[in-house]
Amino acid sequence: MKIYRYRHKEKTYYGILKEENLHPIEGSIFRKYRVKKTGLPISEAILLPPVVPSKIVAVGANYKNHAMEMGRPIPEEPLIFLKPPSAVVGPNDIIVYPKMSKRVDFEGELALVMKKRARQLEGDVDVEDYILGYTCFNDVTARDLQIKDGQFTRAKSFDTFAVVGPCVATDLEPSRLRIKTFLNGKLKQSTSLKNLIFTVPFLVRFISRIMTLEPGDIITTGTPAGVGPMSPGDRVDVQIEGIGILSNTVMKIKS
Repeated sequence: MKIYRYRHKEKTYYGILKEENLHPIEGSIFRKYRVKKTGLPISEAILLPPVVPSKIVAVGANYKNHAMEMGRPIPEEPLIFLKPPSAVVGPNDIIVYPKMSKRVDFEGELALVMKKRARQLEGDVDVEDYILGYTCFNDVTARDLQIKDGQFTRAKSFDTFAVVGPCVATDLEPSRLRIKTFLNGKLKQSTSLKNLIFTVPFLVRFISRIMTLEPGDIITTGTPAGVGPMSPGDRVDVQIEGIGILSNTVMKIKS
């Protein structure tokens, strides 16, 4: 099942995709809801970020090949950092190239969306009960500022630097999925999600023992090797089996 958040005639809805039609939901996607019988062609809807998170918990260096290309050791524990909700944009939105950066990179990733509050989860807890589903994510990064600052906050937090969508797909086994990232139609990243150093269940339990996770919160699982710079006018597509394609273009706003 694919859950979309979208706008139509100035109103915002959650809906389930059925044969290219979005059927609005009555109720909360995090609890019980009812799906209306009458749908809207998805081509007539403006797609929005699929959720509105209270926080985005991102994981760095979670593929061996990416850790190596960044000159980092293989982590013994997940390397986590936060991206602000103000950075969130959705499918077909513009990624704004900030004036203070001279190198902005794409980072295609699998992300998961929390379904219910998770706190202090132990190793025997089935985390699938806490996960609503999975989505595509582009962890846009001002690489020159990351290197300059020696930490992630500024480089990862500009408006439009948390690109998510197009939907939340349920009933997926992440280790069986494959992620690909394209820059202007050219393949730049491609790997199986089974190559994650720290698996999705491990990440959810680990993070829940640090901070309380709320419904709608996003956890990104890290990017594989192949990250690289984008320029104004470029298009980036993050594609994950069973979810879809997250497409965005880059723009530099003139003074």
